[in-house]
Amino acid sequence: MTPTGPCNAPDVVDVVALGESMVTFLPSRPGRLADVPSFTRGIGGAESNVACVLAAAGHSVRWVSRVGADAFGDHLVETIGGYGVDVAHVRRDPGRPTGLYFRTAGDRAGDAHEVAYYRTGSAASAMSATDPAPAAVRAGRVLHLSGITAALSGTCLDLMRDLTARRPGRPLVSFDVNHRPGLWGGTDAPTVLRDLARGADLVFVGQDEAWGLHSAEAVRAALPEPEVLVVKQGAAGATVFEQRDVTFVPAPRVDVVAAVGAGDAFAAGFLSATLRGRPVRERLRHGHLMAAAALTVPGDLATPPAREHADRLVALDDAAWGRLRLGPGWTDETQRADEEVRTS
Repeated sequence: MTPTGPCNAPDVVDVVALGESMVTFLPSRPGRLADVPSFTRGIGGAESNVACVLAAAGHSVRWVSRVGADAFGDHLVETIGGYGVDVAHVRRDPGRPTGLYFRTAGDRAGDAHEVAYYRTGSAASAMSATDPAPAAVRAGRVLHLSGITAALSGTCLDLMRDLTARRPGRPLVSFDVNHRPGLWGGTDAPTVLRDLARGADLVFVGQDEAWGLHSAEAVRAALPEPEVLVVKQGAAGATVFEQRDVTFVPAPRVDVVAAVGAGDAFAAGFLSATLRGRPVRERLRHGHLMAAAALTVPGDLATPPAREHADRLVALDDAAWGRLRLGPGWTDETQRADEEVRTS
């Protein structure tokens, strides 16, 4: 699959990512939110995470969104822009606040994990099909979206339906399902998300969020339309369906620091390799490596490995890839690949 967006116009970038980013508050120690005495400020948002990782990896990226005309909005725009992302098309809303959320330090999959969102009525929830400038949104080789945006409001859902509508000349549309049940209330989220995914060219979906389907093949049967379907299967690996070809690549073993941001990082790695014209096996391995970078730091965003470093690891034979184990600090480009390849 090759991105088909315009390549020669002066305002064209590799990727446009559209969606809400929030200021995140990360706990200073494990425990209930009620017991944590202080928090460290960061940023978090599926689409802006992808944008930041891609920009750090050397791609030209634009983030399109709305934030409040407040100090937290300043923080988001300045921080995301600091990664090298074009933030010129982020609108400031004087009447609505920037979204916030707090979370505990534990694994999101654990019963003790808590997340407290303060995003109802946020500036980003007011995005609509008439809000962002169409030229700014579509002037990319890839347009990256996620199902989170569709859950924010009725106008956001209208925007997502517009952007995933199949029409001539559109960029390659990348869609991460990102099903977050807590955002949907009584809405039939599975139906909405499947309909949006069917309009995309490239779809990422975790098997654990795929509407109760228990195999990658069942997910493909439910989503036959996308040219490329990536089914993420947790620590086991990921499967890509591309036309009639099916490719599975196992994930390397990772010494996990915090299980946050990995899905967004995986999408960024896969998109980066797609933009570089890499074959599907290498696209999957680049996705796994970017996910491993996120898993080995406390927050949502990690410094990605240098391109040459990642390419060396991606080129390992299957046996060496199977022995790969990655821990904190592995993205330091001064390390040699063979220092990371070891048996358990």
